[in-house]
Amino acid sequence: MTDANEAAQKATLRHYLDSGHRTLEWKLEGLSERDARRPMTPTGTNLLGLVKHVASTEAEYLGRCFDRPFPEPMPWMDDDAEPNSDMWATADESIDDVLAFYRRVQTHSDATIEALPLDAPGVVPWWGAREVTLHQVLVHVIAETDRHAGHADIVRELLDGAVGLGATNSNLPDRDAAWWGAYVAHLDELAAQAGDSRQVPEADAD
Repeated sequence: MTDANEAAQKATLRHYLDSGHRTLEWKLEGLSERDARRPMTPTGTNLLGLVKHVASTEAEYLGRCFDRPFPEPMPWMDDDAEPNSDMWATADESIDDVLAFYRRVQTHSDATIEALPLDAPGVVPWWGAREVTLHQVLVHVIAETDRHAGHADIVRELLDGAVGLGATNSNLPDRDAAWWGAYVAHLDELAAQAGDSRQVPEADAD
């Protein structure tokens, strides 16, 4: 691969990774500390925890896996940490603290991407010491980031109705609340019709 091709591929990968970064950061904008932590699913999914988790896993994939460890301790990632402790923030870890941590991770990731070629070898210990390349890991981290950004979309909408990729890009049809209410009612009616049509008929009475 020529230097120009390598640079172009890196630029594309970094664009999509940075897009995921910005979307996740925006999902916390304007929230109270309580709402950022509120568990919104039966398994405790919460916005601040999602960002903490994504930041922590990116630090590991684009740090430790290429012998470039992130320089800050992450005790919530230790084997003896409280279960799932990378998925929630403590009371004294503020939104600003978690966002600042995430941005430091991004800076560290950028340095790894800049320093290494895309075919640079690495090892993922939690994949059974599987050998990988920087290119493979970047694709994986982008997928991981966007997967959790999708979770964050739903959690934020449940909290206060905010949706989309950013404050100026809802990525949804531009309709008013009445239209959306009618749309949801229509979908609910379709769901009811589908449920009724698939009911098992009762056996004929003797």
